[in-house]
Amino acid sequence: MIRRGRGLVQLPGPTNIPERVLRAMHRPSVDFGTRAFAELVASCLDDLARLCWTRGRVYAYAALGHGAWEAALVNLVGPGEMVLVPETGRFATGWAEMAEALGIRVVRIPTDMRRSIEPEAVEAALRADRERRIRCLLAVHVETSTGIRHDPRPLRAALDAAGHPALLVVDAIASLAAIPLEMDTWGVDALVAGSQKGLMLPPGLSFVAAGPRALEVARTGGLPRKYWDWRGRDGTESYERFYGTPPVQMIFGLREALDMLAEEGLPAVHARHLRLARAVRAAVASWAEAGAIGFHCRDPEARADTVTALTFAPEIEPERLRERCRERYGVAFGGGIGPFRGRLLRIGHMGDLDEAMILGALGVLALALAETDVPHGRGGVEAAVEALAAG
Repeated sequence: MIRRGRGLVQLPGPTNIPERVLRAMHRPSVDFGTRAFAELVASCLDDLARLCWTRGRVYAYAALGHGAWEAALVNLVGPGEMVLVPETGRFATGWAEMAEALGIRVVRIPTDMRRSIEPEAVEAALRADRERRIRCLLAVHVETSTGIRHDPRPLRAALDAAGHPALLVVDAIASLAAIPLEMDTWGVDALVAGSQKGLMLPPGLSFVAAGPRALEVARTGGLPRKYWDWRGRDGTESYERFYGTPPVQMIFGLREALDMLAEEGLPAVHARHLRLARAVRAAVASWAEAGAIGFHCRDPEARADTVTALTFAPEIEPERLRERCRERYGVAFGGGIGPFRGRLLRIGHMGDLDEAMILGALGVLALALAETDVPHGRGGVEAAVEALAAG
């Protein structure tokens, strides 16, 4: 089969890469030792700090988001210390597993993974730590495996109510540059992020933003480390910032992506993501009327503006739907991962995305639902149009 046109990537990541970013990256290597390139790197890190709403420092790594996870752990948690992890989905669990692999003790808070974190359970676990062995509370802001947003502010309130000194460390990989996130105002001590979602870049760059409390801990604490060590990355030269050769083309792309976000304005970026998310949710709500499709997240207020997870009746195979959309119509949706493998279909709606793209993706999904005889309420795309028209 010959398919014309351009495919759509409606994954929860990586997301669509704008032409401007691709063009910015499509250039030969340069001498990364020049003052001009060092200033380019510094400008990117400064702008990332502004995106995070922090006066702290931002450290960049030639690594995936998992690298940023490890960087946060080894700089902030020492031998014999513990972390507290609400198990909100595959990525929260993965972060906990990484901590255990590093020899860190993990206290897990089980959840049903269909609602947002219960701060009361977090506060109870903190109060139970009478010896104050827990160094960090690790929380995922948007858990893409479930499509749920977990607000860090109630977690900061739980820490304060328990009088616990643990650092609040937040995974913002699927929220930075897409939905509101104010690191300093919300009391977040450290934040990890990646390049391939709201920042509209390919995978390969990750970041950690560290506030004053986190920086102080890292100066004298943490695990043995070298590449991940923040203390060796405070120089002004680009090779010092990256502890070696920087990923030159990715830096050029990052500069372009940050410029695009600045041109649109962060409030407008957030408003666009909310608007498109409402359209997706309107379509899913319409399809759900037949009883075979539903929202994985049972709390409407906690549904993320960057990804929506659909659940299905037991007799329906979401992977068949995904394959139909991808192979016949060129639209890629995410599948279930971790404990939800084979059970969910995830619609990513973050990054470089507009109304035409989201309506096209929803139209293809509606077509696949009809062609595969999945029971669904009619008028999903029309409901999305009405949501967009309402503003």
